Amino acid sequence: MPDVLVVSDSEAVRAEVKSAIVDTHMTVRELTRGAEVLPAVKDDAPDLVVLDLQVGKMGGMATCMELRLEEGAGRLEHIPVLMLLDRRADVFLAERSAAQGWVVKPLDPLRLARAVRQVLGGGTYHDETFKPLTVALGGPAEALK
Repeated sequence: MPDVLVVSDSEAVRAEVKSAIVDTHMTVRELTRGAEVLPAVKDDAPDLVVLDLQVGKMGGMATCMELRLEEGAGRLEHIPVLMLLDRRADVFLAERSAAQGWVVKPLDPLRLARAVRQVLGGGTYHDETFKPLTVALGGPAEALK
C-alpha cells in the first residue's frame, strides 16, 4: 500500500488531496510545515510527497530542493515529489526544484488522482491546465492579407 505524505498549511488543501486519493487504497500522512518534511522523510520515507507551493516559511520549492540536495549528497533515497501550484506561472518553480510532477490549482480530483498514480508509478505528470494556446501562422488570418 503506497504511503503518501501531504504537506500544506491549509487544512482545506490537505482535505482536498486526501479526498481525491483516499479511494486508491493509500496511506496518507499530513504535515503543515515544509521544515518538518526532511526529518519525517528520514524517519519513515514515503513513496510520494505532495507539496503545496505556498507553505509558511519554507515553501514547496525550498522543501523539494532540500530533498534533492540530500539525495544528491547520498544521504537520502530518491522520493518523488508532486507539487501543487497556485498559478500557471509557477511551473517554472516546479521545474527548477526538480519535482516529478505538478498540478495547477484549483485542484480537480480526477487530475490529482491521475497525477498521483503516474508519479507513484515512476513517471511524471505535467498539468497542462491554463497553458497558453499556440497559434500557428498561415491560417485564415494570413489569407486576408
